[in-house]
This record gives sequence, structure tokens and C-alpha cells, in this order.
Amino acid sequence: MRLDKFLKVSRLIKRRTIANSVCESARVFVNDNPAKPAKTVKIGDIITIEFKDSYKKVCILKIPQGNVSINEALQLYKIIK
Repeated sequence: MRLDKFLKVSRLIKRRTIANSVCESARVFVNDNPAKPAKTVKIGDIITIEFKDSYKKVCILKIPQGNVSINEALQLYKIIK
């Protein structure tokens, strides 16, 4: 699954267009490497999202096949920090 789509489906970022712009501005890292929106993510990857004054680090637990509910979205990843 594409990184931007995973960020949207998992509800880590609200909209896919916002996920695209955040990735393009080099504020999203996959396994500590800057990632573009089209980067393919897989189970076990570590995603780091930098915000203005903080960051969120998560580990991917599941890759969904399509859209998921809010409760299912929380089960797609585990917050590391």
C-alpha cells in the first residue's frame, strides 16, 4: 500500500492530499529514511511523522485492503513514541 494512502486510512493524517504534502516536505520517514507519498509500506515498517514541535512514531501491524472503520484504524499500527 502507498504511504499516503496508509496515513489516510489509518487516520494518522486526516486527508490524503495533506499526507501528500507532508511527505513532499520531508517530514515523514519510513525506517528512518525520508519517504515520498508513493513509497510502498509493509508490515513491520516504522513511520515517523514530524509535526511543528513534536513527532509521532508508529509501527505498522496490518495493511488494510480498503477503507476501515475508526476502531479498525487504531488496530493498524502501534504507537512507539
